[in-house]
Amino acid sequence: METDYFVMNTGTLKRKARKHKADKQYFAYLLLLPTLLVITSFHVLPIFFSFGLSTLNWDLISEARFVGLRNFRLLASDQLFWKSVWNTIYYTALAVPMNIIFSLSIAMLLNNKIKGMDIYRVIYFIPVITSINAVSIVWRLMYHPNYGLLNQLLGMVGLPPQRWLLDPRWAMFSIVMMSVWKGLGYNVIIFLTGLKNIPQHLYEAATVDGAGRWHKFRHITWPLLSPVTFFIFVMSIIGSFQVFAQIYMMTPGGGPMNSTMTIVFYLYKVGFGQFHFGYAAAIAFELFLMIFVLTLLQKLVVEKRVHYQ
Repeated sequence: METDYFVMNTGTLKRKARKHKADKQYFAYLLLLPTLLVITSFHVLPIFFSFGLSTLNWDLISEARFVGLRNFRLLASDQLFWKSVWNTIYYTALAVPMNIIFSLSIAMLLNNKIKGMDIYRVIYFIPVITSINAVSIVWRLMYHPNYGLLNQLLGMVGLPPQRWLLDPRWAMFSIVMMSVWKGLGYNVIIFLTGLKNIPQHLYEAATVDGAGRWHKFRHITWPLLSPVTFFIFVMSIIGSFQVFAQIYMMTPGGGPMNSTMTIVFYLYKVGFGQFHFGYAAAIAFELFLMIFVLTLLQKLVVEKRVHYQ
């Protein structure tokens, strides 16, 4: 009798435990429901809608005409599209390394214990929270070929003035310099967080062994910062392939000889300038595939060199 009662009581407890666990799961799903609805409505469903749109010839006004994969085939022979792809790659190849090098250097300087260091950290972060439109206008004035600050500085050291945004050779580089300055503070904060998490006893042991600053950086700082660097590297490439606002504000037509025509700017020009929304959707999917492949390659190749503690 006692055995049967014990078995029945154990079974009841198990059922109550399972019911309690299920109730907790349902409550968790209920809390997640608003976020899931937002993600589904504004991220998942638009993906399927955009793919359907890419198979149409439609200006959102007249009747849509199904063209299948013709928009994607047209991209293969679109010289302006490939020009925008090359410009985007060029922008990324310049902006990402410069941003990482400068932000890491500044973070290492700000990591020192100096009076008033918090003020310097705030100063470097101010451009990040400043409107990209306002920053673009200021830098466009700085690049003015006749009255710009940069040309005045060049004249002070005896160098000839440059046309900057009006010169196909300098236009994209000018955009890169502005973009690096604008986003520098964000990466500085992330690198500072990574530097703070490196154990100090490693540096103390290296000092005892007679290691200099370069050896400490090479064998301690850089390997232990690799997870942070990998994150910044991936996010910077994704952001660089989506550059648009500064291109639109500083070189509205895509720059001289389309020298600043990036993929997203070309997408905007085709979609909202020419109202070829099906073709613009096809460009968006090509951009998605490029970013996906690049991110996957970084995951498979670059991450192997990341040193996780």
